[in-house]
Amino acid sequence: MSPPGCHVPLPVSSKNPNANQSWQDPPSDLPPPVSRRVRLATGLEYHCLEWNAESDAQHTVFLIHGFLDLGRSWQPVVESGLGAGLHLVAPDMRGHGLSDRVGPGGYYHFMDYLADLASLVEQLGREEVSLVGHSMGGSITSYFAGAFPAQIKRLALLEGLGPPEDQTAVPERVTNWVSAWKRQAHSALKSYADVAEAAKRLQRLDPLLRDRMATWLVAHSTRELPEGGLCFLHDPLHLTTGPYPYRLEIAESFWRRIACPTLFVDGAESFLRHAEVEADRRKSCFAQGQSALLEGAGHMMMRHRPAELATLLQGFLTQ
Repeated sequence: MSPPGCHVPLPVSSKNPNANQSWQDPPSDLPPPVSRRVRLATGLEYHCLEWNAESDAQHTVFLIHGFLDLGRSWQPVVESGLGAGLHLVAPDMRGHGLSDRVGPGGYYHFMDYLADLASLVEQLGREEVSLVGHSMGGSITSYFAGAFPAQIKRLALLEGLGPPEDQTAVPERVTNWVSAWKRQAHSALKSYADVAEAAKRLQRLDPLLRDRMATWLVAHSTRELPEGGLCFLHDPLHLTTGPYPYRLEIAESFWRRIACPTLFVDGAESFLRHAEVEADRRKSCFAQGQSALLEGAGHMMMRHRPAELATLLQGFLTQ
């Protein structure tokens, strides 16, 4: 059961014929992940996918997804070879996937994710803990590693060095935030007629996304609406402008405290990569950093080159 005021989206459509179809051809021999719900100290209930849950592996790796994504996006990487000797946990972060939403009156302030992750690490982490974060998940994991440096063995950031710095004045940002909240309250829920239409939406945002992968993602990231059609599982409130602009000074204060080896992974075809000078400036804050470029991959690299990414992460995490 969910706590009062928290909404859990309906399960993924059972009518979708692709809901249990492996993205691979041939399918992986790995057992499917264990799906579990975890009550956090923050009061929310999280949905997590867990691999090697019954193994005696004592190195837990938390796989943290990006904005408007969900934990299921890591499955292609795991099925491609990530996980030998590791205990893997891929949560849906608050307001994403099948995890609780904040409920009426709440909002998604960034530091809330760190409190959630702290509770997950405490409950599910084993003797050693490493973090892998993509995009927004990179900011979450790097901030966590800076706040709790003694707890983290290794950190991998997949285009996770944050967005361009936002120079908007905070009062102006708050004005926009309030306006966006009002608009969202009166906006109709965005829906799609069927799986094909929702898949095309993903592909418009991600031109490297292949048809089969797009269909598989839609099968796991949408729910059926009572009136017909599909909507994505994330809380629409995520689409509003938050009150706090991104400040590089704050990010750097966390990064300089990180003690563990850190791997930076960029997609060679990503339109969100930082310019080299800016990327070098940000990476210089980390005590032990190394970089890798994933050819043929864009920003959503887990979808584009899962096998190559699996090899890269497995090698780094088990060095």
